[in-house]
Amino acid sequence: MGRLTWSTYVAPAKPVVSTNLPPGESRELWSPTSSTLIYGDHDAVLVDALLTVDEGRALADWVGANGRNLTTIYITHGHGDHFFGAAAVLERFPQARMVAPRGVVEKMRVQLGEQWLDGVWRKGFPDQLAEHPPMAEPLADNTIDLEGEQLVAVEAGHTDTDRTTVLHVPSLGLVVAGDVVYNDVHLYLAEAGNDGIQSWYAALKMVNSLRPCVVIAGHKRDGADDDLTTVEETRRYLEEVEAAAQRTGSAEELYAAIIERYPDRINRAVAWKSAQALKS
Repeated sequence: MGRLTWSTYVAPAKPVVSTNLPPGESRELWSPTSSTLIYGDHDAVLVDALLTVDEGRALADWVGANGRNLTTIYITHGHGDHFFGAAAVLERFPQARMVAPRGVVEKMRVQLGEQWLDGVWRKGFPDQLAEHPPMAEPLADNTIDLEGEQLVAVEAGHTDTDRTTVLHVPSLGLVVAGDVVYNDVHLYLAEAGNDGIQSWYAALKMVNSLRPCVVIAGHKRDGADDDLTTVEETRRYLEEVEAAAQRTGSAEELYAAIIERYPDRINRAVAWKSAQALKS
């Protein structure tokens, strides 16, 4: 049995149709988003599948160039930017199964409803999404077998949305973290009400408990190191935004404090939406 390995694809930032722009900004760009291929001698598992049809096709080309048999697409959480693109990947690899834990499947179903799919995603990305984005099958026991190695879905609770997960590959010391961890990209905190930040701290503690050597963030700067420091950096960001929210009186003031502290992180639009939500 050969040893597993992995490779990560990062889709670059892309324009979003939006009228809710951050102060001083003239346009909104979506955060760069990662997909990770874990593979052995013959087979492969893809973790997350991006958003648009064009991204899905480019991702399918990248997977195909690897030369392995794609058996499974695993979805870490229910946000559409991590699974709508699977339509194009499954068109290229129809034998693959798309799976997720039951809680993730429930969140995916909400994203495929009219309120989110038509009311949010298609407005932001007109004529760019699959007509019928696919739905994952529930993953029965939260494990995927890849050439005799176990890939383990670990539930993380609330992070940037409810019922998120990571995929842990113990033999590699690898955690594909979805949106539990961000890497040099502003965190999405628009769903952080009802002690959401506190729940996120617990999720980060769980990731550390897995003792990974490599942590791949769902949103990351292309080329950034995928090491354990990203977990601590995500925790520190949450702490600093939480403290700034307590000392500021408006969304504008909170946003300014976030940008002053993190002027070079990618996607100020996310910081603006987070500030608005935390001050609503």
